[in-house]
Amino acid sequence: MTAKKSQKKPKTAKKMKIVCLGGGNLMPKVILEPLKKYPVGLVGITSMVDNGGAYSVFRQQFNVLPTGDIRRHVLALSNAPKWKKQLWTFRFGNETFGANTWHKGQNFANAFIAGLEWNLKDYRKVLNIITEFMELGTNQALPMIIDKTDVCAELENGQIIEGEREIELCENHDSNLKIKKIFQKPESRIFPEAKRAILVADLILIGPGDLYTSIAPCFLAKDAAVTFKKAKGKKILICNTVARKGETHGFSIGKFASEVEKYMGSPLDYVLYHNKPLNMDLLSVFQKDDPHIGGPLAIDNDLPKDKFIGKDIYKKDEFAYDPKKVIANIFKIIGKK
Repeated sequence: MTAKKSQKKPKTAKKMKIVCLGGGNLMPKVILEPLKKYPVGLVGITSMVDNGGAYSVFRQQFNVLPTGDIRRHVLALSNAPKWKKQLWTFRFGNETFGANTWHKGQNFANAFIAGLEWNLKDYRKVLNIITEFMELGTNQALPMIIDKTDVCAELENGQIIEGEREIELCENHDSNLKIKKIFQKPESRIFPEAKRAILVADLILIGPGDLYTSIAPCFLAKDAAVTFKKAKGKKILICNTVARKGETHGFSIGKFASEVEKYMGSPLDYVLYHNKPLNMDLLSVFQKDDPHIGGPLAIDNDLPKDKFIGKDIYKKDEFAYDPKKVIANIFKIIGKK
């Protein structure tokens, strides 16, 4: 009798671990939601310093962490049925609950997350519950920090402004003044689970999003610079295409990238940017909806082509990134099909 050959178990392909940094509306829609369809492990990390909008009421009333950006990450990563997603985005109208009216205009997800934190006093438990409820599976939505802090900016004239809302909307300062630097007050440290995800990531995607209110705040924690220096994953910035008044007016693609590197404390491996002419009619419509949107960022003449990758990554009939084009170009950059 001949001995049976031992059968080796087929190797299963290891899932690429991807960390996506940023907040606001852009990054979840352009990066997280489309990437969810691929066989990768996703972690969305947001800065947790937003202090504007309806959800700021919860910060003020209950001293809880901001909910706006992390709820967007959760929705983008969710595999939940339609009714849960509709509930997550449901906004209260004119209902009356006794004498209280501050709930009007509030989003269900904001109230749910804030209520969990206020009752449980443990943000890890909050994350576990919303991850299970919205059916994220093995993907994660994480805070960069859980310390309660605000982002502040020093302007070129020495004036200090406090809060993401003031930096973004320029309600009480001259939007023509350039930002010299931003910082946190008080200081914070990276949430351990977020740090772990960054250190083991195969790929770190940054943006798109507002520079000083969405992207750079992800790098302000005391231990952020050393963490990103230790990170082995390739770092790719999906660069903004247009400037924001009060933040990046007068910037070029190169300047935007260098500011990201300054706050991250380590170099980017690649910068993906849109290099085709913009539809100025569509841009003017966009500017009417948001008067803080400026003109296109200049494209520097001397950008190193091995690092700065210019591609057509915009939709043709809408002033917006095309997620399919963005994701396809990211995979081309890292050599994946």
